[in-house]
Amino acid sequence: MTSFSSTLRALALLSTVALAAAAQAQAPNAARLEKARTELQKRFEAADTNRDGKLTREEAQAKMPRIYKSFDAIDAGHTGAISLADIETFLVSKKGSRQPGG
Repeated sequence: MTSFSSTLRALALLSTVALAAAAQAQAPNAARLEKARTELQKRFEAADTNRDGKLTREEAQAKMPRIYKSFDAIDAGHTGAISLADIETFLVSKKGSRQPGG
C-alpha cells in the first residue's frame, strides 16, 4: 500500500511539474499575442475615424492597408464594414491555415 501511495504522489508531482513547465513555455507566446492584440486595437481605433466601432473600406484603405487588401475576406457578411472582432477572427483563421496539418 505504501508503494502505491508513493507512486501516486510521484505521478501527481510529475504532473504538476509538467503543467508548470508547459505554462511557462506558453507565457512568452501569450505575452506576444497580447502585445499584438493591443497594437491591432490601437491601429483599429486610429483608423476608425467616425468612431462607430467599424471600418469601412475607405477607412481601412487610409490607415490599415494590409487589412484593406483582405477586406472582402474579412467582411464575411458582406456588410461593407468590419469590426475589430471580424479582423481578429480572420487573422486567427489565417494563422490556423498556415500551421502544419491545418
